[in-house]
Amino acid sequence: MAKTNYAKIAKKAASIQISELRKVNKVFNKPFLKAVDTLSNVKGKIICAGIGKSGLIARKVSATFSSVGLSSFYLNPGEANHGDLGQIDKRDILLVFSYSGNTAEISNMLKYANRFNIKVIGVASKKDSMLLNSSDIPILLPKVRESDPTGMVPTTSTSLTLLFGDCLAVALMNKIKFSKDKFRTFHPGGNIGQTLLQVKDIMIAGKKLPIINLNKTLNEAIKVINAKNLGLVVVIEKNLVKGILTDGDARRILRNYKKNDKIKKFMSRNPYRIDENSSASKALAIMNEKKITSLVVGDKKTKNSFKLKGIVHIHELLKYGIK
Repeated sequence: MAKTNYAKIAKKAASIQISELRKVNKVFNKPFLKAVDTLSNVKGKIICAGIGKSGLIARKVSATFSSVGLSSFYLNPGEANHGDLGQIDKRDILLVFSYSGNTAEISNMLKYANRFNIKVIGVASKKDSMLLNSSDIPILLPKVRESDPTGMVPTTSTSLTLLFGDCLAVALMNKIKFSKDKFRTFHPGGNIGQTLLQVKDIMIAGKKLPIINLNKTLNEAIKVINAKNLGLVVVIEKNLVKGILTDGDARRILRNYKKNDKIKKFMSRNPYRIDENSSASKALAIMNEKKITSLVVGDKKTKNSFKLKGIVHIHELLKYGIK
C-alpha cells in the first residue's frame, strides 16, 4: 500500500489558495473606496459582526482596528438578538461579514440598523444576498475554489475574507496616517509595542516635574519632593539642570543641616540621564545597572548643564510591561 504524501497534499492546498487569493484585487473598486472613506470618518465605533468562521474573522479585523486607534469591538449577531443590539449607536458603523450573505442570525441586526438609520458595510460573496441588499455599502467578494478534497469546506474563502479585512485595515491606516509613534501609543503592552516604546512616550514632564531653584533651602526641597511624590527633586538654574536631590539623601542630611544652608551644598551633580529618543528598555537597563529608580531626561550631547525635558521613573516602565 502506497504511503500518502501529506506534504504534497499540503503544498497543493497552499498552491490553490495562493492562486485564488489573487482574485481579491477585484474587490478594490468604488464601494471599497467608499468604505475606506466612511470608516475613517466614523463618529462612533466600528462594530464588526459575523457568525461562525466569519465571526472569527470579524473579531480579528476588529482587534486590528483597535490596535491602530480606530474604536471598534466585535458583536455576535446571535447574542445581539437577545438584548445586545442596544450596544449599537446611531453614530456607529456596522461592518458585517458573511460569505454567503444569507446567514439567519444577521437578519434582525440588519433590520435594526436599517430602522435606526445606522450605516452598514456588508461583505459577502453572493450578489443578491440578504446582507448585500441591506447594506449601504455592499462589498462583493469573488467566488473562489476551496482547497480541501471536497471543494466544499471553507478554506480559501475564509482566507480571502481575512485578506480583504487586512487590506481594508491597511488602507485605513494610510488614510488616518498611522505611524510607529501611534502604534506605540495604542499597543504599548505587546512585544512590538514594547520594542518601539521610547523614553519620551512614558516620561513625566511639564507641571508634574519636581524642580527647585539652586538657591532654595533643603526644607523647601523636601516640600517639593513630598508634593510631586517621585522620590527626588531636580535642581535647576536658568532653566538648566545643575543636580538632583533624592528623598533619602535629603532626610539623612537634615541631621547636620544648618538653617541657612542652600540645596546646592547637598545635591548630587551630573545626575544619570538619558535622551528622550532612547528606548524605554535602555532606560531600565541603566536603572538596573546603577541601582536607581529614576533617570533625568535631557540632551546627552552636552557635557554638564542641560535643559530638563522630563523624568522617567521605574514605576512607569513596569506599568508598560518593560522588564
